[in-house]
Amino acid sequence: MSTLERTKCRLRAHPMALDAALATGVLVTMMAGSFVDPHGGHGASWGARTPSVLSLTLMVLGAAALVFRRRAPLPVLAATGALSVVELVASDPRAPVVMSAVVALYTVASATDRPTTWRVGLLTMTVLTACAMLAGTLPWYAQENLGIFAWTGMAAAAGDAVRSRRAFVHAIRERAERAERTREEEARRRVAEERLRIARDLHDVVAHHIALVNVQAGVAAHVMDKRPDQAKEALAHVREASRSALNELRATVGLLRQSGDPEAPTEPAPGLARLDELADTFRNAGLPVEVARADQGTTLPAAVDLAAYRVIQEALTNVQKHAGPGAKAEVSVVRVGPNVEVTVLDNGPGQGDGPQEGGGHGLLGMRERVGALGGTCSAGPRYGGGFRVHAILPVKTRTPALGDPA
Repeated sequence: MSTLERTKCRLRAHPMALDAALATGVLVTMMAGSFVDPHGGHGASWGARTPSVLSLTLMVLGAAALVFRRRAPLPVLAATGALSVVELVASDPRAPVVMSAVVALYTVASATDRPTTWRVGLLTMTVLTACAMLAGTLPWYAQENLGIFAWTGMAAAAGDAVRSRRAFVHAIRERAERAERTREEEARRRVAEERLRIARDLHDVVAHHIALVNVQAGVAAHVMDKRPDQAKEALAHVREASRSALNELRATVGLLRQSGDPEAPTEPAPGLARLDELADTFRNAGLPVEVARADQGTTLPAAVDLAAYRVIQEALTNVQKHAGPGAKAEVSVVRVGPNVEVTVLDNGPGQGDGPQEGGGHGLLGMRERVGALGGTCSAGPRYGGGFRVHAILPVKTRTPALGDPA
């Protein structure tokens, strides 16, 4: 930081000292001007006149009042204006006491609003110019009288310009700070949405595959001694389910890697094209699953395709865990107008810890996933027994416009 910048910082930190320095400069200027005669034989001449004691007193008082110009701009203007009027009326020759009123008027214009500047500025200009023209030995059209009018007008205009520029710079800074806060809030919102999406994917993958592993491991333990061939088949399903879980977990967690980390797997996200494969995993676990599709070969957007797959996966996982022995599941995917409707039904009697309407992270995750795409999802018991999950997904997802509350 340069010496000049350090000096400016010190002055801003001590405004009273700055005003005292300004008042001293104004006093010196007024003192010097009081010894100049503008009407000398060869133009303005130095030392041609000497100020009176009254003029010296008024100049000192006017400069002293400027020390408090920031704290009380209007009272300081009134005081300096009154001192200037006394000087214009009572002194001959005149001393430039009006300079203190000019500085005070500039301070009022820079510290208040424009209507106040107009009113106070016109009043000050009128009073001082009228006193200068009507009092004293000089004619009303004298150069000094017109100079008072010009200097007071320029002080009001300059102060208003400084105030306007200060307000403009302040508005620019506020907009920049607001834009920065908006960017930070948008970044935090996107991070929260991404965390929620990854949490849903992890829940769907872990809940599905671990439920299958649990069922198959229980089957293997039950038939290990009497039917070892069936136990080996169940263990093979356990290995396949665990491998699928690891692959999907690796793909999901790979999204969290930094740019310099090893490349994440490029396997596409699962969709309805793998619906039969998904149903087979549950059939191998002992849950009969019937699949009916009437979506007419509709090609869905990747997000909709993944959401439909995850809804079916979560619903079948809940059937496997909660529907009880002997339950069957029915899956249907139907194209209805601009939407695709996914329905999963089961006829199981259910158990005490089964999924209830509005409870469980699985059902909540399904609703959040479908709702994020502009669809609806409902889940609840069926009349006569069993459970029903129904999701309506739009075939064409809507991209929110800039400023859209969605």
